[in-house]
Amino acid sequence: MLTAVAFIFVLGVLIFIHELGHFLMAKKVGIRVDKFSLGFPPNILSKKVGETTYCLGLIPLGGYVKMAGENPDEELTGDEGEFMSKTVRQRAAVVIAGPFMNYVLAVFLLIVLFFFRGHPVSDPDRVLVGTVTEEGPAEAAGLLADDRIIAVDGEAVNDMETLREFISIKVSEPIMLTWVHESDTITREIVTEPTEVMQMDGSTDTVGIIGFYEKNWIADRYDMLSAVKQGFTTTHFWVYETGKVVVSLVTGKFSMKMIGGPVFIAKASGEAARKGIYYLFSLMALLSINLAVLNVLPIPILDGGHLVFLAFEKIKGSPLSIKTRAIAQQVGLLLLLLVIVMVTYNDILRLF
Repeated sequence: MLTAVAFIFVLGVLIFIHELGHFLMAKKVGIRVDKFSLGFPPNILSKKVGETTYCLGLIPLGGYVKMAGENPDEELTGDEGEFMSKTVRQRAAVVIAGPFMNYVLAVFLLIVLFFFRGHPVSDPDRVLVGTVTEEGPAEAAGLLADDRIIAVDGEAVNDMETLREFISIKVSEPIMLTWVHESDTITREIVTEPTEVMQMDGSTDTVGIIGFYEKNWIADRYDMLSAVKQGFTTTHFWVYETGKVVVSLVTGKFSMKMIGGPVFIAKASGEAARKGIYYLFSLMALLSINLAVLNVLPIPILDGGHLVFLAFEKIKGSPLSIKTRAIAQQVGLLLLLLVIVMVTYNDILRLF
């Protein structure tokens, strides 16, 4: 239930903010918006206010803003409220407003987190247990939050990386874990649980885990100026890293198996929610940046593809023909469907 709620919340906010960007800019430049939909049909709610019908769809995997005269096969009347009646600059502003709002959301979330919560840091000199995974080997052995792990198989451990190295090489094998609970020192045998970790080339490596997250301390909060600076710095770093991943996928340095879809996002949302609001909002900021970057890729049907059409129109002095735009949209739709099939396949493999 928590995973489902977290998934709908995270995806709903990201989609709403993205479509709100298109909607507000369209209104600003005088384009008539016929429909604003959060989610896809069948609709749970639908209400017309003024010239726009607002819908809440049952399928929470997307949304759309339908503007007058934006479809290539739609007959234009020359009305000043139609998308194609506006200048190239105005239409480009409407297109870019969606990804830009996702960028703004990421900056805002990070500023709020840095100002009100600071940032999580690990203890460099000891391993403290944070959240213990339900029904995992660690929970079965009696490991609890705030316990301090001090040794594995008699070898002292003082940091999480060393502990991870000791445990990961033992796949479905017993280890002797020693930890301190309040004033008691406990040593128990724990059989590790095998889990697959995907490598950059798409191959998988099986490692052992016992099922817990390290406890992070929340550092002192930033003052407002520092929080703003850190929010922008972190956002721009994540934009850069997301761009690097896209390039690596295109050049083959990263396997397409690394791409995740709705199931992956749902799982990550649930895990983040269980760890706390800081991690949920951090994930939302990261996904918002991903959505912004991916949407500006020059692929027909995405916002970036529309910007390419507008660039050609600016150079050519007139819009591309309806046939050309329709063919490009069909190619873009085919590519998008292939990606959807691929990420769904990857999600199914991860799930089972």
